[in-house]
Formats: sequence, structure tokens, C-alpha cells
Amino acid sequence: MGNTSETTHFVSTILKEHDVFMGSLYTVFCILSILGNSILLFVAYRKRSSLKPAELFIINLSISDLGMTVSLFPLAIPSAFAHKWLFGELMCLCYAVCGVLFGLSSLTNLTALSSVCCLKVCFPNYGNTFSYSHACLMIVGVWCYATVFAVGPLAGWGHYGPEPYGTACCIDWYAPRQDVLSMSYIVCLFLFCYALPLAIIVLSYIMILITLRGSRQAIQKHVSAQTKTTNAHVLIVKLSVAVCIGFLSAWSPYAVVAMWAAFGEPDQVPPLAFAIAAIFAKSSTIYNPVVYLLFKPNFRKSLSRDTAQIRRRICSSPCKASPVPEGKDLYPQASLRYKKEVSNSTRFSNGLGENHDACVQCTKTVSYYQKDTPLRTACVLMGTSDYSEPPVSQLPEAMQVRLM
Repeated sequence: MGNTSETTHFVSTILKEHDVFMGSLYTVFCILSILGNSILLFVAYRKRSSLKPAELFIINLSISDLGMTVSLFPLAIPSAFAHKWLFGELMCLCYAVCGVLFGLSSLTNLTALSSVCCLKVCFPNYGNTFSYSHACLMIVGVWCYATVFAVGPLAGWGHYGPEPYGTACCIDWYAPRQDVLSMSYIVCLFLFCYALPLAIIVLSYIMILITLRGSRQAIQKHVSAQTKTTNAHVLIVKLSVAVCIGFLSAWSPYAVVAMWAAFGEPDQVPPLAFAIAAIFAKSSTIYNPVVYLLFKPNFRKSLSRDTAQIRRRICSSPCKASPVPEGKDLYPQASLRYKKEVSNSTRFSNGLGENHDACVQCTKTVSYYQKDTPLRTACVLMGTSDYSEPPVSQLPEAMQVRLM
């Protein structure tokens, strides 16, 4: 595993108070990750018949995050509280393999998702041919890509070992000083699992925003102030910025510290720096589901509909058990509020949101001019219904004729 002295390296090298803080934080991360990713998978299962190919990457991301949560936190939490690694060298190896496999899978999955979004928005002629089979092939490629780097140290390309802070395991970042193969492994890991994915993600979302800006400006020449597509544009910008910030905040600290230890002066890297970087990396398991539940309206509406159905089922039993006498309302205010809730719940259970009337009006004025615009493609891809199209009367005369 790269380190020979188990008794030395499996003892914490940071203060016990810091270990207790890490254990507490990991406990919170574990609970939130299981809840967030389970909710995301539940919503995806409930709307499985209407899932888009690009949304399969969100499901795969949730699966890899859950895998990291289940395989790492149950070992890291008690070790942190015990102020030492509790599970021996073999489990240390398994912990390291799972950490690299699921971590790189999540990271590569974000990269694939951003490239697919860019293809569908910026190059719709090619993006419109993207199908479920293409998505499944890319997901298989994501796992194969992560597996290569996870299995590499087991085959002698690099080494696994205890983390410098002593209560977890990962890649031995000090191995490049011992052999050339370990150095090549870490260089490839940095280039192909951090620098390249980061460049693809940032470039993809920059191209998306540039394309949407040009499309939005062209559309607004024929749209009044009341029907501008500001909401859809803002939503896509928020999602793009959130994904980029999440990637940078989760993986950049660990990449910087690891490169510092591998190619700098190892004695100058404090173990606490590795511990803090590991906290940021593991926070990605709760960040990703929050981002997509907040900024994917179709996921959010599906969750609201399911919640309303569950609440209606819970509330219906006591209401049937004690009906109000005919012609008499014992609690007028409560009854009014209950009727309003039932009305709203019924709308959600039928798949209708609060902006249902606006959506119906929108579908009646689908224009020839806008039906293939990148902004419309992006709105459909992102799952938003905030996209509004101009009435026929506000389009140029030539387009009105074509619509007739």
C-alpha cells in the first residue's frame, strides 16, 4: 500500500478536537447525502416514463454519490471519533479504491452532462439525435474511465495508503518520490481527472451562455416587455454557475494539496490541510442533489406533486372518519383552508403547476420563428416551463403569414 508501518500511519496526526469536528461533520454529510440522493432517485423513479436522455446522467450522479456515502462514511466517522483508523490495512485498501472509484465517477459524470447540454443547446442539429442508447453508452464509459484510475494502484501504477491525517485512506501522494510509475499516475490523475474535466465543464457552460444570449437578443426584437424570456435565461445561468462552483469548491482544495505533497516539500504540507481538503471533497455528495432539486423545475414539481398526494392520503382518513353534518360547517375558517389545500393538491396531482394557465396560453401560440431556437432547446433540456413565446400579432408580418 505504499506505507509499511501500520502502527505509525494509522494513528491520527491532528488534534483530537479536529477529529471530533470531522466526525460530526461527516455524520451530517452522511445523513443529508442519503436523504438528498434518495429523494432525487425517488423523483426520477416516479417520473421515469418522462425522463429525458440527459437526465440519466443526473440519476447516475446520484448513484455514485450514494455509493461514496455508503462505502466511506461508515468507516470514516467512527475512525474520526476514535482518533485513529479502526479497520486495518485491508479495509484501508477497500476504502481507498471506493473513494477513487465513486469520486472520479461523479466528477466524470458532471463532465459528460455538461458536454451533452452544450451539444443540445449549441449544436441542436447533432444534439437532437442524442438518444437513450447514447446516454447509456456514455454512462458505461464514465464508469470505465473511473475504474481505470481506481484499479491502477492495485496493478502497481501508483500506490494506496493512509491519508496524512491518519483516519482515512486514499492515494499515497508521497509515492512519486519513490518511483517513476507513481509519478506518472499522479500526473495523469491531475491532468485527466481534474484539469481536463474542469476545462470541459467551464468551456461547455460558457458556450451555452453565449449561445443563449445571442438567441435571447434575437427573440426580444419581436417580443414585448411582458413576454421576455428572462426567467428561463436566469434559471439556466444559475444552474451553470452552481455546477461550476460545486466542482471547483469540492475538488480544487484536494487537487492543490495533493499536488503540493506530490511535487513540493512533503514536510511543509500540514496534515490538517489534507483533512480540510477531504471535507470539501466529501461535501460533493450533498451538493449535487441540492443543485438539481433546486434548479430543475420538472424535478421540483414532481416532488411537490408526490408530496401533495402523500399529504392528501394522510389527511383523507381522519376527514372520512368524522364527517361534518350535512348543511352545517362547524369550523368555517378551517374548512375554507382545507378546501383550498385540496384544490391545490388536485392540481399538482394532475401534473399542473401554479403557472398552468400561462403554459396553456403558451402552447396555443407556438411560433414558427422560435420552435428551433437554442433558448427553447435549453428550456426543454433544463426542464423549465418559464419559457414564454410571443403572440402571433407581435411577430413580423412574414412569419404571421407562415403561421396562418
